[in-house]
Order: sequence, then C-alpha cells, then structure tokens
Amino acid sequence: MTESESEERISRETNLIFRYKFSETFTAELYEFSKIHQHDDRATFKQAWTTWLEESDELVSSEVKRLTELGYDGNILNKMYKSSRYYFRKKSTEKKAPVERRPYICVTEDLLTCMDRHISQIQKKKPGVSFVEFCQSNEVLLQEEVKWLCSKGLKDPNDIKEKIKKTYKNRYFIANSYNNTF
Repeated sequence: MTESESEERISRETNLIFRYKFSETFTAELYEFSKIHQHDDRATFKQAWTTWLEESDELVSSEVKRLTELGYDGNILNKMYKSSRYYFRKKSTEKKAPVERRPYICVTEDLLTCMDRHISQIQKKKPGVSFVEFCQSNEVLLQEEVKWLCSKGLKDPNDIKEKIKKTYKNRYFIANSYNNTF
C-alpha cells in the first residue's frame, strides 16, 4: 500500500481530508507534461493542455473519479491545470545541499541565573526596556560573558550582543508564560 493510498484509507475512515492530493501515477504524468511545456507562453501552454487532456482522457477521468469519491467538491480540472501551470512547471529538479549549521555556543550558568533573578524582580516592563536595565546593572558580569563567548569562538561583537539579548528575551518570555498559565 502506497503512502497516498494509506492516507486515503485513513481519511475515508475519519472523513477529514484537508488537502486532496493527486495519485502518484497521475502526478508523474502531470509533472512530465509540465516540464515538456515549461517554457511555453500562456496561449501555447493552454493549447497543449487541451491536447493533453484529450490524449490522456482515461487517466484524467479516473483521477477525477478518485478525487470526487474522496469528497473533493471543487473544479478538479482547474486544480490540475493550476498545479501543472504554476507548480510543476516551476519546480526544480535539482536537490539543494543542506546548509551546515554553526555549532551551538551556550552562555554561562551565572548569566542565566542572574537573568532569571532580574526578570523575577521586574514589574511588567517591556522585555527591551528590562534588557537595557539588566545590561546597565550587570556590566561586570557581561564583560566576563563576552570574554567567555570569545574564547568559545564567537568573535563578532554584534553576534555576541544578539546572543545575549536573545537569551534574555527568551528567558523573559518563558518566565512570563509560566506565570500567566498558573
């Protein structure tokens, strides 16, 4: 049983389909047509579409029947045309190489403890305002933290500032979310 068949079976059992997909066979044929006519202008593409519909009448009608049985109540031929013209035609066949992530560098436990203590003491201030106050009242600790982060390989001053700021705002959000849920 293919993935789309099992999705259909489950969907029929629960009667909840949020996205009606074409069968794998039909998708392959539609993709092939789209790639052949990838560079056609609109009028030429539409003419080729009409011809393809006539030539592939059996395949198209079986797909229409399948989607109708699943409960799709929209214009199926329009769905096919739009998929072909605007999705498959522009879909790239080349695989993109995954972007290599930089290693995660954590901040010290002292900084986290100090941030938590500061956040618990402030009274309903915006996180940006309280972050500025935190920086002003903890200059020595922040200087030590900058040295720590530099020793771990984070050299750009803007990256260091953003890391500390993001850490503070995340902890601020977590503390306030926790307080508001109970």
